[in-house]
Amino acid sequence: MRASQFFIATLKEAPTDAEVVSHKLMTRAGMIRKLAGGIYTYMPMGLRVIRKIEAIIREEMNRAGAIELLMPLIQPAELWQETGRWDKMGPEMLRVKDRHDRDFIIQPTSEEVVTDIARGEIHSYRQLPKNFYHIQTKFRDERRPRFGLMRGREFTMKDAYSFDRDEAAAEKSYQVMYAAYVKIFERLGLSFRAVRADTGAIGGSLSHEFQVIADTGEDLLVYCPDSDYAANIELAEALPLTAVRPAPISAMTKVATPDTIRCEDVAKLLSLPVERTVKSIVIATDTPLGAEVWLLLVRGDHDLNEVKAGKLPGLEGGFRFATEQEIIEHFGCPPGFLGPLNTKKPVKVVADRTVANMADFVSGANEVGFHITGIHWGRDLPEPDLIADIRNVVTGDPSPDGKGKLAIQRGIEVGHVFFLGTKYSQAMNCTYLDETGKPQTMVMGCYGIGVTRLVGAAIEQNNDERGIVWPDSIAPFTLVICPVGWGKSEAVRQAATELYEKLSVSGIDVILDDRDERPGVMFADWELIGVPHRITIGDRGLKEGLVEYQHRRDKEATKVPLTEIAAVARQKACA
Repeated sequence: MRASQFFIATLKEAPTDAEVVSHKLMTRAGMIRKLAGGIYTYMPMGLRVIRKIEAIIREEMNRAGAIELLMPLIQPAELWQETGRWDKMGPEMLRVKDRHDRDFIIQPTSEEVVTDIARGEIHSYRQLPKNFYHIQTKFRDERRPRFGLMRGREFTMKDAYSFDRDEAAAEKSYQVMYAAYVKIFERLGLSFRAVRADTGAIGGSLSHEFQVIADTGEDLLVYCPDSDYAANIELAEALPLTAVRPAPISAMTKVATPDTIRCEDVAKLLSLPVERTVKSIVIATDTPLGAEVWLLLVRGDHDLNEVKAGKLPGLEGGFRFATEQEIIEHFGCPPGFLGPLNTKKPVKVVADRTVANMADFVSGANEVGFHITGIHWGRDLPEPDLIADIRNVVTGDPSPDGKGKLAIQRGIEVGHVFFLGTKYSQAMNCTYLDETGKPQTMVMGCYGIGVTRLVGAAIEQNNDERGIVWPDSIAPFTLVICPVGWGKSEAVRQAATELYEKLSVSGIDVILDDRDERPGVMFADWELIGVPHRITIGDRGLKEGLVEYQHRRDKEATKVPLTEIAAVARQKACA
């Protein structure tokens, strides 16, 4: 490719609405242009990256035995009504009507459509297992689209769906896909971690997220440096920090704590460690008989994990935070001084595992301006109604596998594998006939990769003050030849053209910058775009029989004999 025949549209400044590095750099490098909120045109430079990512995904999916098809962007409401998701999915699912007033959706995912295909095409156990995948546009109407391709409304995703005869076979398909994902992300050249995760709205019983490690990531990843344990913070198990509840050594005492509502401030006022305090979170569930109020207790320096709380018996259907009026009715005071003692109305008390083993702890007195110290379970208040893991883990917590302590890092979710079971196949009567001729429900798995999100995630992980630093495998071009004085020197043009032709024949994805730009402009463009390998050819070097090679991460260029540069480039670019 010659630069004069391509389209290069770099900018000196990022748009004012660009919040994260990837959004800024993709716009400045001419890879995307905003059309509307969360909707972008993929410009030629950016599209090349997307196509390279897609090619790696296709190769590994095909190698793993998956079969590519292409399902429609527009899907009929009837399929989503069969599974109940037509009503359950919120406003993020874009609903449309055709000219006959029939309901359709612009797909956010394709479980219903692929299950409809399977029930219509797969009839016998002899046809199983099967795994269908496609790479297709998706649309989710985010309330606040932001961060460029990281959280857009329209995006490209690879989603795959496996169909098996039973759970044992489905788990094998899951592991095959897990291994394929590891290969995909390794080939993409990204630092990543696979972590246990919550299944979320898609459902299922087993789930792993593939996270690209980046300080700007929205997700918190929990792992043990001394073992293989890794999980999203939503799922990471928090063990009790005290194995056995100690005996009480203090009497329960009501103390004045005026204008002090945060656990840290209460601890400071009372000259106690914050680990002695207990935080009260009041939630409610709506029932036909009215609101049922719950009190969730975590240690003062810990935070509630809402995903874990949502899995407690009685809260699986969802919960909300209680209103101030509900709190006053049940506790007798507004938030800030709440606790499990002396409530006005009965509430269901759930204690985190660590709180359940605390003695002599501090909590609100349910009276404005007062807290109670020296509280002990069983002596001063009944045992909690339920003891459960309801908090986020913190750095230094013991690893659930008993092999060390936990650490936390940030990541960007770019892939997710789910073991779905029969959630969709049962709802849609997706069955096959077994060896005896009896119908059996197919067992499913679901596997997604955010193709366009990967572009942003790769940049978040690979950038510097000059611009993007692409891994070789997904760079828009692997190597750029920068001739200095293209319009003035026949020797430069000849040497650059001959090298370009040699490298092109070798299969290297090379671009020759024949725009006749000044060196500073030319170098700045390619450093911003992030091409990994650069060869500079100028009259001065040619007189000595030399050219310059520089990797995007190198601080300085290396002089290489012109007669050897083609071999060096092949070695560097194909390493």
